[in-house]
Amino acid sequence: MRSRLAARSARLVLAAAAVTALAATTTACDPDDVADAGVSAAPSAVASAGSGGSDSSSSDTPSTSGSSAGGSNSSGSGSSGSTDKTVDSGDGKKGGYGQSCGTNDLDFTITSESQAGGYYLVTAKAKSGITCYLEINTPSVSFGSGADGVASPVGQGGEDPIKLTGSTVAYTGINPKTTDSNAGKEFDNVIIATTDDDPNPAELKLPDTTNVDKPIVTNWATNRAEAVPVIV
Repeated sequence: MRSRLAARSARLVLAAAAVTALAATTTACDPDDVADAGVSAAPSAVASAGSGGSDSSSSDTPSTSGSSAGGSNSSGSGSSGSTDKTVDSGDGKKGGYGQSCGTNDLDFTITSESQAGGYYLVTAKAKSGITCYLEINTPSVSFGSGADGVASPVGQGGEDPIKLTGSTVAYTGINPKTTDSNAGKEFDNVIIATTDDDPNPAELKLPDTTNVDKPIVTNWATNRAEAVPVIV
């Protein structure tokens, strides 16, 4: 009995050893495992190709980038245009000047003179940086807002037109009273403009209070001797 059991045990041990060996051989050579191994290796190659694909994709990107940069350049050039406009508007040039003188283009001084019974000499000079022309020969002059305070031109002197720029000046003479009567009104200021419809006349303070009755005014002249108002 014992010898039979021992023989059976020995067969079982041998069978188990054979199964183990077969299993080991199958595991080592199973085609599925080889296929699995191939699949598991493939991602690494795909990843590597993916890296290369990324490089290739990068090289294609400049066409899109270039278009974007072109848009940026176009926008930049618009900005530059705007800047150029700003520079043009801030370069010190004064639009409209170099033509007819408006009253606000000029600086005025007024002095009291004793010749011809007394008169006021007005000197006009272009403001700094301005060049303009006195195209209207006779200034518009009045004392107050009433019609009786408007100075009549006497036609003396005159150059048409007179160019004012830098230190060049023009003169006009105003006689506030041409009558011998005691009539008239007193004024402390005189209003002067380069034209009758100038929207910005200048109001000049007189050196003294004066009596005004039938005032007269000369034409603009570059020679102050021609600005002495005389009724002929």
